[in-house]
Amino acid sequence: MSFDLDVIRRPSILVVDDTPDNLVLMSNLLKDRYAIKVANNGEKALRIARADEQPDLILLDIMMPGLSGHQVARQLMADPQTRHIPIVFLTSLASEEDETIGLELGAADYITKPIRPPVLLARVEAQLNIKAAADFLRSQNDYLEQEVARRTREVTAIQDVTINVIASLAETRDNDTGNHIRRTQHYVKVLAEHLRGHPRFRHALDDATIALLFKSAPLHDIGKVGIPDRILLKPGRLTPEEFEIMKTHTTLGRDAIARAEEQLGVDVVFLRLAKEIAYGHQEKWDGSGYPEGRSGDDIPISARLMSVADVYDALISRRVYKAGMSHEQAVKIIQEGRSSHFDPDVVDAFLARHDSFREIARQFVDTDADMARKADALVFIADAP
Repeated sequence: MSFDLDVIRRPSILVVDDTPDNLVLMSNLLKDRYAIKVANNGEKALRIARADEQPDLILLDIMMPGLSGHQVARQLMADPQTRHIPIVFLTSLASEEDETIGLELGAADYITKPIRPPVLLARVEAQLNIKAAADFLRSQNDYLEQEVARRTREVTAIQDVTINVIASLAETRDNDTGNHIRRTQHYVKVLAEHLRGHPRFRHALDDATIALLFKSAPLHDIGKVGIPDRILLKPGRLTPEEFEIMKTHTTLGRDAIARAEEQLGVDVVFLRLAKEIAYGHQEKWDGSGYPEGRSGDDIPISARLMSVADVYDALISRRVYKAGMSHEQAVKIIQEGRSSHFDPDVVDAFLARHDSFREIARQFVDTDADMARKADALVFIADAP
C-alpha cells in the first residue's frame, strides 16, 4: 500500500483579501499544490492564524476595511503564537516606500499586483521551504533544550545523592544523628533567605548562592571521617590532647574537598562553599574559635551561617549519651553568644526566625528507631578490629 504524502500533509496558505474575485483567483492558482484558507477581513484572518491548525504562510492584502494589512501584520508579529508564520504582502501598493514599510513590519516578501502566476508560485514555494527549515531547526533546538534539561536534572540528582551519601557515611562515625544533615541544611537556608536583603549580606546571598549553600551544607563535618574512633566516639569530655586532634576535622574536611576539586579539574562553586563551611564553621566571631582563630567578617558568610545552625542542632538533639535541650534553652544560649561566638546579625536573623527552626526540628525529628540504629552502628564501629 502506498500513500500520497502531499495529500496527507500539504502546506496550508491563508489568503487574506477583501475582494471576492481576488480570493477566487488566488484559490484557483494555489489549490493544486496547497491547502487553502481564506479570510475577507483582518479580524477573521487573526482568528484563523491563531487557531490550533495554523497556516504555514499568509498572503496578506494591505488595503482592507477594518483592520488594514499593516495592522494585521503588527498583531501577528507581536504574538509569540503567530510570529513564526511568514507573511507575504500581496498588494497593489507598488512604490518603494510601501515595500519598505511592509518589510520593516516583518514581512518575509512583498509582491505587487497584477500577479504573475509563475513568479508568485516560485516565491511562495521559496518562503515555504525557508519556513520548513526554520521549523525543523526550532524542533531540534526544543529537543536539545529538553534533553539538556533532562540530563542536567539527572546530573544534579546524582550529585545531590552522592553528597548526602558521603555526608551520611561521615555521620555514622559520629555521635550526631542521621537527620542532623537535613536539619542543618534547612536551618542554613532559613538564615540565608532572611539575610538576603540585609546590607551586610545582600551582595553574597542571591537565590543561586542560597541554593548552593543548601547543597553544600551536608559536607560541614565530612572531616570527622579522619578522626580516630577512640576520640570521635568517646562519651565523656575530651582531654586537651584529644581535643586538639578533634579540631583537625575542619582541616581534614577542607583538604578532602580540595583534593576532589583538583581531580575534577574545574572550579565548582558549591565545592568552594563546601570548603568554606567545612573549614570555618567552628570559628567564632570574637576570634576564639578554630582552626585559624579568625574573627568578624574574616570568617566566610557560609561558615557563619552554619555555625549558628550547627550549634542550635547540637543543643536540641538527643545523642546516644545525652538528652536534648528544649528549644527555649537553645534559643537563650544562641542569644547569649551574640557578638562573641556568633555574628550578631546572624543571631538576629535566628531570633527572628527561631519558630522556623523549631518547625524544621519537628519535621526532621529523630525517632526512637533512628536512635537505635545509630547506637547499633556505633557499637559495630567501636567493636570492629
